[in-house]
Order: sequence, then C-alpha cells, then structure tokens
Amino acid sequence: MKPIEFTAIIQQNGEMNAAFVDFPFSTEEVFGKKGQVRIKATFDAKVEYRGSLVKMKSDCHLLGLTQEVRKQLGKSFGEEVFVSLMEDKEERTVEIADDIAIVFNENPEAKSLFDKMSYTHRKEYIRWIEEAKKPETRENRKIRMIEMILDGKKGI
Repeated sequence: MKPIEFTAIIQQNGEMNAAFVDFPFSTEEVFGKKGQVRIKATFDAKVEYRGSLVKMKSDCHLLGLTQEVRKQLGKSFGEEVFVSLMEDKEERTVEIADDIAIVFNENPEAKSLFDKMSYTHRKEYIRWIEEAKKPETRENRKIRMIEMILDGKKGI
C-alpha cells in the first residue's frame, strides 16, 4: 500500500500543551473504517510515530503530535508539517525488561490488568519506569506502577 501524504498545520488542543493535525481525507474511503484507525506515520520525513487517527467531537479525524515528536521536529503550534502515513496492521507489543517482569510475576493480578490495557497505556507505564535515571527511582516506580494498576489507573 502506498503511503498517504499531506501537509498540515500543527494545531493546539484548547489551552493544553497538546497538538494535533487534521487528517484531510475520509477514513471510510481510504481505510474502510469510520472509527479509530491505527497508523504508522513519518513527520517531515524524519520522525517516526505509531499512533491512531481518532475522531474527537470533530468533523474529521485527527492525528496527535506528542510533545516528544514536536521536540524532535523543532516545531510548535501554527507551524506546517509534512505527514506520510499508512495503516498499521502489526500487533502492538510492549517490550518488558526482566526486572519489570519479575515484579509482574510477584503480582499476577496487576499483570492481568496490565495485559488488558491499551497498547498506549502499557507503553506509558513501561517508558515511565525505563526513563528513571537512578536505580532507586526505577525500583520506586515499579512498586508505584503495581499500586496504580491495582487502584485502576490506566496510565501515568
């Protein structure tokens, strides 16, 4: 399948530090889907991203640009970005380091709840732990993750 390419203006979501671009085509015509469409995108031919086209009380589908993507692009709200995307049909898995797997083995209920979460929420938890600079911070975050999952928190 050939990528879908377009240029769009990075828009701010209300007053939040959150950004998106409008998807200027019909997802029903392009992908045969009305709802969420999982995609792989490349912004400005240099920053890769896996996400979804979503409809958020809007006329068209939107594609979010995370703070990290915007940082790598060196762009902000109101600037133009070139988008190349295609449907992502690969299974989305999150790699779990051995030390995190051990914590899950000791907490099977938390692991079961974690496995039922969306790819995005699982990825957020694991990234939060792996971004810890100090070993003690990593240990504390693993414990906190288990507590948060058992408390029903879907993400960080």
